[in-house]
Amino acid sequence: MTTAAQRHAQRNRASLFVEDGELLASDAYPGNQFIMRIRAPKCSAAARPGSFVHVVCDDALPMRRPLSIMRAADDWVEVLYKIVGEGLHLLAGKRPGDTINLLGPIGQPFVVTPRRPNCLLIGGGVGIPPMVFLAETLQNDQWNPLAILGSEIPFPFQLQRSRIPTTWLDDDISSTMPLLENWGIPARLTSLSDFEGCYRGYVTELAEKWLQSLQDGEREKVEIFACGPTPMLKAVAAMAARYDLPCQVSLEEFMACAVGGCAGCTVPITTAEGLAMKRVCVDGPVFDASTVVW
Repeated sequence: MTTAAQRHAQRNRASLFVEDGELLASDAYPGNQFIMRIRAPKCSAAARPGSFVHVVCDDALPMRRPLSIMRAADDWVEVLYKIVGEGLHLLAGKRPGDTINLLGPIGQPFVVTPRRPNCLLIGGGVGIPPMVFLAETLQNDQWNPLAILGSEIPFPFQLQRSRIPTTWLDDDISSTMPLLENWGIPARLTSLSDFEGCYRGYVTELAEKWLQSLQDGEREKVEIFACGPTPMLKAVAAMAARYDLPCQVSLEEFMACAVGGCAGCTVPITTAEGLAMKRVCVDGPVFDASTVVW
């Protein structure tokens, strides 16, 4: 008998590819952070905000590493990562023209709904990439996105003073991500590290300032999307519950196979049938925040 999990896996096989991608660019940033652009046309065409790729870091290492997709356009994908461990150290040594094998795109994406056009995007650290990808899809008059990005190490981009007004915030909190600014998407940055123009505090503190500035009718149109470390996501989920707002979170877990076979990335999720262990790689990584057992 075919199980629901098997049927789910079969549905996703048509959009899952193994590609020998060509490294187009690798840019280093403070804090051992790198942004890589990899030519991978099949993966790029099928990627959605929240998707990730499972990357071979080096031929000497059999285990792949999961990396969130930050952008997917034309025939390439971009990933942002921070060196943690030998695998990503080896990946950082790759040069343009090198081959990087990708498995992807993997995972269930974020889903936006027209009845809630006020999209609040919250990204922390290496959880920033999915928020950038999601923001890029919201560049039309149907949506009113706001991005709040936090980091305790230098941001992987040059801080820029935003020209997009935020009437709910002091003028000196003005630093933004240039890419989002170019897209016309308001964004503000938070940190406890006293970076210039950033809000000194947590992403949830700044998010609450915005939520409190909204009229009831506008707040009812808000949906929250978040990715980052578990303590941050737990705080975002609690904030969403206080304001009775829907919230989707992308969970970060260690992954071995990334295709649902090893069940090494399971997390407890509340379902209509009761508590269930769901695999972050294929059942997620995006989940309804209210169903996650934190």
